[in-house]
Amino acid sequence: MALPPLLLLGCGKMGGAMLAGWLEQGLDPESLVVEPHAPAFAPFAGRLRHVAAAADIPPGFAPAAVILATKPQEAPAALPLLRGLVRPGTVFLSIMAGRTVAGMTALLGEGARVVRAMPNTPAAVRQGFTVAFAGPGVDAAQRALCDRLLSAIGEAAWVEEEGLLDPVTAVSGGGPAYVFLLAEVLEQAALAQGIPPDLARRMARATVAGSGALLAASAEDAAQLRRNVTSPKGTTERALAVLMREGALPDLMREAIAAATARSRELAG
Repeated sequence: MALPPLLLLGCGKMGGAMLAGWLEQGLDPESLVVEPHAPAFAPFAGRLRHVAAAADIPPGFAPAAVILATKPQEAPAALPLLRGLVRPGTVFLSIMAGRTVAGMTALLGEGARVVRAMPNTPAAVRQGFTVAFAGPGVDAAQRALCDRLLSAIGEAAWVEEEGLLDPVTAVSGGGPAYVFLLAEVLEQAALAQGIPPDLARRMARATVAGSGALLAASAEDAAQLRRNVTSPKGTTERALAVLMREGALPDLMREAIAAATARSRELAG
């Protein structure tokens, strides 16, 4: 079944990744993208309608969902321009970090049905993970539509407490950066041991990617998979003794997630 007409506000990296997934699902060509930067929309030119600003949205356009993929700091200026789209049949799906349902409702106007979600960048290869929260007034059909939109770019899950989206942002939203950092430091450590640069990069990238694929395919949890690789008195055990010395890596990760969670709450104002 094809997707109904949508309005996408913002066609940056995440918005563009989501849009590509929806087109694969048979997105209605009457859908509309609002994006001021023409190069961002260029990959989709000729497949969907496009306007440069919210003021150019055609009168009477009534999308089933409005996806808010603009930068969080742009919300105070951008969202009031969408007040004319607020109606019982339209749901607003936001992927703006930190912006609360109450805050967005205040900008859009009373009666806006808002779903708040936090996807991550593997959405670009349809391997994303998104956690969502449905605000007041969102009905079962609107939640199902949002679930379908989010599932088009990977796995989707829902929470019943909006406050959980702050640590979700820290863990899942920022998580790819932490994994990329691991690949980066693995490569640097390999170089320090004299491994040639090309081999160091290939080895680090393939190791991280392959380990992720194994984790995804396995029914065992991460701790058991780690133990499976760690032979008693072997080289991996010696390395892990350094990484986990006095809780070094676990403590650092908890501190990092706490800092990112706090920043998400700051963005909410």
